[in-house]
Amino acid sequence: MTAIEDRTETTVLPLENEERAPVIEISNVWKLHKLGDEVVKALVAADLTVMPGEFVCLMGPSGSGKSTLLNMIGGLDRPTKGTIKVGGRDTSALTESQFAALRHDTIGFIFQSYNLIPFLSAVENVELPLMFEPYDRKSLRKRALELLELVGLGHRVDHQPTKMSGGEQQRTAIARSLISNPTLVLADEPTANLDHRTGETVVRMLRDLCSTLGVTVVASTHDPTVADEASRVVRMKDGQILQ
Repeated sequence: MTAIEDRTETTVLPLENEERAPVIEISNVWKLHKLGDEVVKALVAADLTVMPGEFVCLMGPSGSGKSTLLNMIGGLDRPTKGTIKVGGRDTSALTESQFAALRHDTIGFIFQSYNLIPFLSAVENVELPLMFEPYDRKSLRKRALELLELVGLGHRVDHQPTKMSGGEQQRTAIARSLISNPTLVLADEPTANLDHRTGETVVRMLRDLCSTLGVTVVASTHDPTVADEASRVVRMKDGQILQ
């Protein structure tokens, strides 16, 4: 059995003169779809570098390519051409199983629709990504409870999603995204199904993850609230990153 590493207690900051490698390096990435006789350019010559601890907001209207780019980073889709490196690894050279292992060890996902299992409790939903892994069950439960406490849900650990508000469900999803100690969290429209005040709470929580845990966050959104809290805003339109 393997105990789960706990990164919630201590954050090790790099020395001021220590060179840090990018978490994400995107170079000349294109994504083309053929629709009948027409070629749709979902991404056009995208270039982007994200450094450790950044909270980067991909912002643009529907169809601007932000979700497509996020899916490329997370390996849920592959580029037509170009290079994407995550943690220094060229993902184009990875097989599906190798990319799955990279996602498991490095990347956490937060979805617009929460994607919680309705018949599981909050703590069981948080444990789920590692439930069938050879981890010590007591360590896994301890880690899940600590993460729920971190997102302000220590009093809701036994509640099922149907008995939780939208904001509580999304905070549960945030805790779940952190269960495997990822260095990178990808959030696709994390406030889209929330009211303004709840959305503000959730996005500030994402911002705080960067500072307290050293996690890098990349979020796609059209919500100015997310942009206000991000350390950097990358604006997109018609599949292009605007300079």
